[in-house]
Amino acid sequence: MKEDYVTVLEYLPNGYPMEKKMMPIIQGIGKENFTLLELVPRRGVTIEIGEDVYIGEGKREKVYYILGRLKREKLTETAKMHLHEVIQERVKKDEERFIKFFNESPAINKRIHQIELLPGLGKKHMREILKQREEKPFEYFKDMKDRIPNLPDPEKSVEKRIFQELTQIEKYNLFTA
Repeated sequence: MKEDYVTVLEYLPNGYPMEKKMMPIIQGIGKENFTLLELVPRRGVTIEIGEDVYIGEGKREKVYYILGRLKREKLTETAKMHLHEVIQERVKKDEERFIKFFNESPAINKRIHQIELLPGLGKKHMREILKQREEKPFEYFKDMKDRIPNLPDPEKSVEKRIFQELTQIEKYNLFTA
């Protein structure tokens, strides 16, 4: 699961404050798979938080090389703040992908279903979602809310879950690698 583009969450021109190396670092998140990455920018380039930088095969304008995956403990507070915004934007933009999750997600085992792992959704909501999707697949988040009374905002639940998966250790990852 390679990423071609990364959205910049944080730019540290002097590297990490507590480390001896004074190497500039970009903290970013992959556009396709929500992969957190650490990048080293080329010399003399301007890096803006929120911009998308190319990291695929071939010539990279702004990135010298990819250091590797960014450990969740290293995410700065600024990066976490921007992470919220990026996740929100992507969930909105890729609604179809997340609606597909609600329409097709299976049980993990006999006791727990993937839908129950979303913040705010328990067994009662999960059963209602399964019942409704059998009658007719969901088309949008709004469609879900219209058909299921008292359902917490499914869009927000997905956003919270992705943020959780990126910032904490989870037994099951639904949306991130």
